[in-house]
Amino acid sequence: MPLSEDILKKYQHAGKIAAEAREKIESLVHEGMPIIDLCEKTEAFIRENGGQPAFPCNVSINEVAAHYTSPPQDEQTIPENSLVKIDIGVHVDGYIADTATTVCFNPEYENLVHTAKYALEKAVEILRPGLSISQFGSTIQKTIKSRGVNPISNLTGHKIGYYMIHAGKSLPNVHRFSMAKIKEGEIYGVEPFVTTADAIGEVTNSVDTHIFRFLRRRSLRDPYAKQLLNYIRKKFRTLPFTERWLQGLLPQDSYDATFSKLLSLKCLMSYPVLVEKSRKAVAQAEHTVLIVKDGCLILT
Repeated sequence: MPLSEDILKKYQHAGKIAAEAREKIESLVHEGMPIIDLCEKTEAFIRENGGQPAFPCNVSINEVAAHYTSPPQDEQTIPENSLVKIDIGVHVDGYIADTATTVCFNPEYENLVHTAKYALEKAVEILRPGLSISQFGSTIQKTIKSRGVNPISNLTGHKIGYYMIHAGKSLPNVHRFSMAKIKEGEIYGVEPFVTTADAIGEVTNSVDTHIFRFLRRRSLRDPYAKQLLNYIRKKFRTLPFTERWLQGLLPQDSYDATFSKLLSLKCLMSYPVLVEKSRKAVAQAEHTVLIVKDGCLILT
């Protein structure tokens, strides 16, 4: 079903901000750069241009495929000879655009970057109403394999909804049997993930978690826990956030215990950092697209 003009304008505004942020950050990132600076410059750019981050800026390096953002006081920097994935989300009044790029400082990995972009171009070429999810996955898998490298089998693109980054329907990068089909008016984050020919081609959870999301309300007696949960629920709603965005809300000597309590009570959920199982490098490219009558429209 086609979007209303007002909603379309908000998606387009979010997409414009996301695309401009991606291009700006591509030109700024360099070896030795503090990762926290990259995250905060990206998020500040989004806010300064009329949007809000739909999730914390992800900076995932080498075998880390997704979900790394700087925690408070992060001291890590961009390593030499690395492969750096930067994943950016923007929302305007809950309407989300999601985009990603890979910056390569190692010639050994250039084919991964080119293949991720090539697979994204192919995805945009074939997406249209009526296309089966199975056919989409098969085409992307063949496209990536034709370049002598492997897709990540358990990372997918995703349908985007109002205040929802993952709205139920997935766009796999490998063949998956599915009866589902693409429909006009749907919004998707299309994101091929590519790894080396000798990699397992799957991601697994690491022990690190730096991105979180509101999950449920509970009756809380602790006034600090109640204050923090209410802030998170009202400020971020169903969207992911980072602890960097909570600094100064509570006295520092109470914050850590309060945040841990909300996690243990399952008021909040966490997103583990995802790492390729065989510790091989991963590249990513992503656009947000709107499915239209005769194909798709790139919003980012």
